Amino acid sequence: MGIVETIAITMGIAWASGINLYATIAMLGLLGVTGNIDLPPDLLVLQNPLVIAAAGFMYVVEFFADKVPGVDSGWDVLHTFIRIPAGAVLAAGAVGELGAGAELAAAIAGGTLAASTHSVKAGSRLMINASPEPFTNWAASITEDIAVIGGLWLALNHPVIWVVLLVVFVLLLIWLVPKLWRGIRALFRKIGSLFGGKAEEPAAAAAETDAAGDAAFAAEASKTIRALDKEQS
Repeated sequence: MGIVETIAITMGIAWASGINLYATIAMLGLLGVTGNIDLPPDLLVLQNPLVIAAAGFMYVVEFFADKVPGVDSGWDVLHTFIRIPAGAVLAAGAVGELGAGAELAAAIAGGTLAASTHSVKAGSRLMINASPEPFTNWAASITEDIAVIGGLWLALNHPVIWVVLLVVFVLLLIWLVPKLWRGIRALFRKIGSLFGGKAEEPAAAAAETDAAGDAAFAAEASKTIRALDKEQS
């Protein structure tokens, strides 16, 4: 493989793993075992029927869990500890034959890219879950599945186009992540106000009552002092 093809398959696997790890493993395993692609030596294990079966089963579980508002966000939190390291390992395996240096570099870059796509997926789902209707959630989940399959196919068959799109994705990511983070913070502030706002209102009212009482007491004391001064004079 040339340098472009190597970058495409390495980063393509990492990118897809951050979105749907099980679909990525199942697709690579099926393509490899059917002879449609030649997997790198360190990734030949993905062609094992047990690996394909396990990935397929977990993909079915994720397919349904990913379409239930609230459950999908919990699933994403759990998979923070699965998708990112798996993306790094798969990326390293894609260049294992090039030496330890290339393997480590691929693991670092692949883990970072998997973390990026996972963060965008999890953050956008959290924002979508703020809406009570489930249809947006279903549409987002199906779009992600199609993106993983289509993205991997493009990386394997048209690596130059995929690398160009990867650069565009990174630029879009730099623009999107701060906005997504601000939206998540605003959402958590809103949730906090729903639970803490009512508790704060009585406390604020009590403080205002105490302040009014203190002011009335001070005014009454001032009148008394002035009255005593008049009597003495």
